[in-house]
Amino acid sequence: MGTTPLICDNHRMLLKRWLVGDPLKSAQAAQQRLSKTLALAVFSSNAISSVAYATEEILLVLVLAGAAAVAWSIPISLAILFLIVVLTISYRQIVYEYPEGGGAYVVARTNLGERPALIAAGALIIDYVLTVAVSVAAGIAALTSAVPSLFVHREALGLAATILIIVINLRGMRESGKFFAVPVYFAIGSLGIMVVIGSIHALFGQSVSATPDHQTAIEELTLFLILRSFAAGCSAVTGMEVISNGVKTFRRPESENASTTMIYMSLILAALFMGITFLASHHGILPKTDETIVSQLAHLTFGTGTLYYALQIGTMLLLVLAANSAFAGFPHLASILARDGYMPRQMATFGDRLVFSNGIIILGVFACFLLILFHGDPHALIPLYAVGVFISFTLSQAGMVRRWLTKKGPHWQTKLVVNGLGAITTGIATIILASTKFTQGAWIVFLLIILLVWLFLSIRSHYKAVSEQIALTRDHRPPPPRRNIVIIPINGVNQSVIRAVDYARSRTGEIQAVMVDVDAEATARNQIQWAQWGCGVRLTVLPCPYRSVLSSFLDYVEGLLEKEPDTWVTVVIPEILPAHWWHGVLHNQRALLLKASLLFKERVILIDVPFHLKR
Repeated sequence: MGTTPLICDNHRMLLKRWLVGDPLKSAQAAQQRLSKTLALAVFSSNAISSVAYATEEILLVLVLAGAAAVAWSIPISLAILFLIVVLTISYRQIVYEYPEGGGAYVVARTNLGERPALIAAGALIIDYVLTVAVSVAAGIAALTSAVPSLFVHREALGLAATILIIVINLRGMRESGKFFAVPVYFAIGSLGIMVVIGSIHALFGQSVSATPDHQTAIEELTLFLILRSFAAGCSAVTGMEVISNGVKTFRRPESENASTTMIYMSLILAALFMGITFLASHHGILPKTDETIVSQLAHLTFGTGTLYYALQIGTMLLLVLAANSAFAGFPHLASILARDGYMPRQMATFGDRLVFSNGIIILGVFACFLLILFHGDPHALIPLYAVGVFISFTLSQAGMVRRWLTKKGPHWQTKLVVNGLGAITTGIATIILASTKFTQGAWIVFLLIILLVWLFLSIRSHYKAVSEQIALTRDHRPPPPRRNIVIIPINGVNQSVIRAVDYARSRTGEIQAVMVDVDAEATARNQIQWAQWGCGVRLTVLPCPYRSVLSSFLDYVEGLLEKEPDTWVTVVIPEILPAHWWHGVLHNQRALLLKASLLFKERVILIDVPFHLKR
C-alpha cells in the first residue's frame, strides 16, 4: 500500500514530461529568448488578428442606420488608423525607456503613483483574459462560417483550443513561438493576398458586387451612433501594448528588437485593416449572423474553391493563436506585480520550462470560464473588450508625459509632444468607449477593475504585515538552548509504539540546516544572516540548476538515507500559519508539498514548527 502514492506520482510526472517536456536549466534562459521573426508571431498575433472582426464590429453599428450609412466605415477606420500610428510611436518610446518590460503598469507606477499603476494593471489583466476568450471565440466563428454544421459545438471547440494553447505555452516561450510562427504567417499571407487581389479588382473595375439583403434603418445616423461605431472598431488596436510588456523576452539588444517588431506589427495591422474596410465598403457588404465579413470578401475574391477554405483556415488559426499574445503578456505582468507584492508570490516563480507556469494556467482557466459564460459568442464578449486596454493606454501615455516633464533629456520636447498627443487621443477614445459601451456591459469592466485594485492592495497589506512580524530587529537575540521533552501518547504496547520509542531515544545527534540555491544573491544574504542567527548550526547549500527546490531537497534526503542505512532522518519544517484561512493561498505551499513527498519515505520523520501570524 505504501508504494501506491509513489507510483501515482511517477505517472503524473511522466504525463507532465510528455505534455510540457523536460525541465530546462536556469543557465539556458538566454537561449529561450525570441528573435524578431518568432516574436512577431508570438506578440503581434492579437493585434493583427483583430482585422478579422474590427471592420465587422464597425458595420454592425452603422447598419442600424441603414445600408447607406456603411459609407462612414472609411472615415471611422481612418480615425482608428490615426490611433494606430500614435500608439506605435508612443509605445516605441516606452520600449526604449523601460527595457525591463511591464508596460503601462511600470510606467504608471514610476511616474503617477501606486493607485494609477494598479488601475492600469487591473485593466490590462482584464484585457488579457478577454483577449483569450474573444480571440478563441472569433476563431471558432471563422471555422463555423466555413463549416456551419459545427456551429452548435462552438463552446466545446473553444475550450479545446484554449487548453491546447495552454499546453503549448507551458512548453516554453521559444517552443511556442516556433509552433505558432507558421500558422500565423500563413494567415497573414492569406489575408494579404485577398486584400491585394480584391483591391486590384476593385481599382480596375473587375470586382463582383455582393447582393446584401435589404437593410431598413432602425436608428437615425447621429453623432452618437458614429461614436459607437468608432468605439466598436477600436478593438483593432487592442494588443498593441503586449510587446512593451515583454521586452525582456527578446534577444539582445532587447529594446531595439522590440521596437523593430512593433513597427512590423503596426504596418501589417494598418494595411490589412484598411484593406478589409475598403473592400467591404466597395462591395457594399453587410454583416450576417451566420457568416463573417472576411468570409464574404473571400467568397467574392476567391469563389468557393481551395483558396477560400485556405483563407478561412488561416483566419481561424490567426484568431485562435492570437490568444497566445495574452499568454505571453499576462504571466510577465503578473510576475512583476508579484515581485512588487501585489499578487501571490507563486506568480513570480519560473516553471520547469523557464516560463511563468502559474500565470499561464490561471489565465487559461479564467478564459475558459468566460467562454462557457458567454456560450462562445464573440459578439457578446467584444462589448467588454477594448475598454480596459484603452484605460491602460491613457495611463501609460500620461505617465510618459510626466516623465519627460521631470526627467527631460535629449529631444524631450519632441517625445513630450508624441506622448501628449497619445494621452489626449487615447483619453478621448476611452471616454467614447466608456460612454457608448457602458450599458452594453462595460460597467462590468469598471467594477472588476475596482475589485482587482482592492485585491492588489489587500495582498500588499498582508505581505507587509507578515514581513513586519517575521523580521529580525536589533531587539532580538538568538534564543538560548532549551530542554526538549518528548511525549509519546500510547493506548497499548505494540511494534509501532516500540518504533516510536526507538526514535525518541535517538533524538540527540547531528543538526544541520539545508538551503536550496535558486538565487545566488539571496543565498549569499541568507548565509550572512545565518552566521549571526543560526545558533552555530551548520548550513548546507544545495545547487539547483533546474529551480526545483523540492527535487533538490528530496535528492539530498535520499542521499543521506543511502549513506546512513541505520539512521533516522528528522526533517524539521518551519511554516508560517496565517491568522485567516483565506490568506493561505498567498503563501508558497512548499511546506505542504515537502510533507506530502516525505510522508511515505522509510526512516524519515517530519516535525512541523509553526509560526503563528497575529493578523
